[in-house]
Amino acid sequence: MATPGRRTEYRFGVPRKAPARPTSVSRNDPLPFAPAVTQCHACAVSPGRGERPVRARRPHIAIVIANLPAERDRRVIRECLTLEAHGYDVTVIAPRGDKSLRTLPNSRNTRLKPYPVFVYGSGVLSFATEFVWSFLWVAFRLAGEVVRGRAQAVQVCNPPDVYWPLALVFRALGRPWVFDHHDLCPEIYRTRSEGRPNRTMLRLLEAMEWLTLRTASAVVATNESFRDNALRRGVPAGRISVVRNGPALAEIAPLAEPVPDPPADGVHRIVYLGVLGPQDNVRGAVLAAEELIRLRGRTGWTLTIAGDGECLSELKELVAGRGLGDVVTFAGWLDAGQVDALLQEATVAIQPDLPTRMNDLSTMAKTVEYLGRGVPVVAADLTETRRTAGEAAVYVPTGAPEEFAAALHALLDDPRARARMRTAGRARFCDLLAWDHQAKAYIDVWHALLARRGAGAAPVSTVPAQRRPIAEQPVDVEAS
Repeated sequence: MATPGRRTEYRFGVPRKAPARPTSVSRNDPLPFAPAVTQCHACAVSPGRGERPVRARRPHIAIVIANLPAERDRRVIRECLTLEAHGYDVTVIAPRGDKSLRTLPNSRNTRLKPYPVFVYGSGVLSFATEFVWSFLWVAFRLAGEVVRGRAQAVQVCNPPDVYWPLALVFRALGRPWVFDHHDLCPEIYRTRSEGRPNRTMLRLLEAMEWLTLRTASAVVATNESFRDNALRRGVPAGRISVVRNGPALAEIAPLAEPVPDPPADGVHRIVYLGVLGPQDNVRGAVLAAEELIRLRGRTGWTLTIAGDGECLSELKELVAGRGLGDVVTFAGWLDAGQVDALLQEATVAIQPDLPTRMNDLSTMAKTVEYLGRGVPVVAADLTETRRTAGEAAVYVPTGAPEEFAAALHALLDDPRARARMRTAGRARFCDLLAWDHQAKAYIDVWHALLARRGAGAAPVSTVPAQRRPIAEQPVDVEAS
């Protein structure tokens, strides 16, 4: 997470509300992990029809992001370093963030080709303007890469789902086009419209998603639900690879000594880590804290809300209005080291996302952060949350505040259950969820599409030997 303060929220590449405090990132600042992958010769997908294998000493891949600067997208950073470790050159085209950056921090030579962003208003016209602006700049940057003999293949990350015409052009040129599916745009719209979407707009977004999926040489899905969605849209199973989102093992700071449970001071710490948006239902966590007072009294626990977003002021007013200021605190937007410190002291974490269709299909990256530190989780019973957390979470049926409060109350009184959940969560992270395990599936996609099986840099260790210092970059805790 970035340093505390108001954060810029990007909507399809455009900063909204007040500008964020700039995050200073030097190109020499080390990232917290080496790409934890090994050379692999297996194929995850097959090249699309009519695409010729690219034969080059160092194949060059262009990665397109439209909703935030490259240095703030942790998933893309991991992908770039993984590609570099296997002998690929990479260029990232994204909205401009830190103007001093020319290459991705700590990369060998991943080039940044930013484009300018402007602040627009709200409404359909604003969205359309943003789409057109982003599309034209991306097309211009990609054309420049082609003219310079680069961009032998392209990976595009959504939202938005507007780049499929460029996919047709690149595939006609025999250059693979990979779609890294970060968000279900129709479901985002459905959620934002509070269950009352404009039918025409919804059908348009569904059509754009269909075209984006069907025109890609390969689809990288962030979980099984996204894979199922691509299958329903008609993408052949052989073109879909699941690459989950989450930190590498070396990104999690090791504990110098076990944190005592119960805490030495007798105060249990409940934690929420993430974005404070309307769809995140952090209000539900605050109301659960109010209900928990009735069950436990005002002593023996606190709730720390770490993050920023458009609902921050509203949440602070809610806390003050309900007289919860002595048990609910706001930590702001934290850097990675502060996240480590916060979660290592946490007794339990809360994921208050309500059971909407969007949330049911999405993996909450904050949950993976919780599991990586061995923090037990209380969450609504969502399909992908259960697939992610398994036995490391307690699930409530509807996500009502009284349900969360009852589950927290029971868990705070059961140290044995917490110990079992800590062990289960850490095991799921180390054995399945960490980027160390996801990188293999990701690099297989490119080995297959570019016919570069086994070529590139020498293999690196499966697990990085040590944690390296981290630059003050944001920890990605949104849905993936």
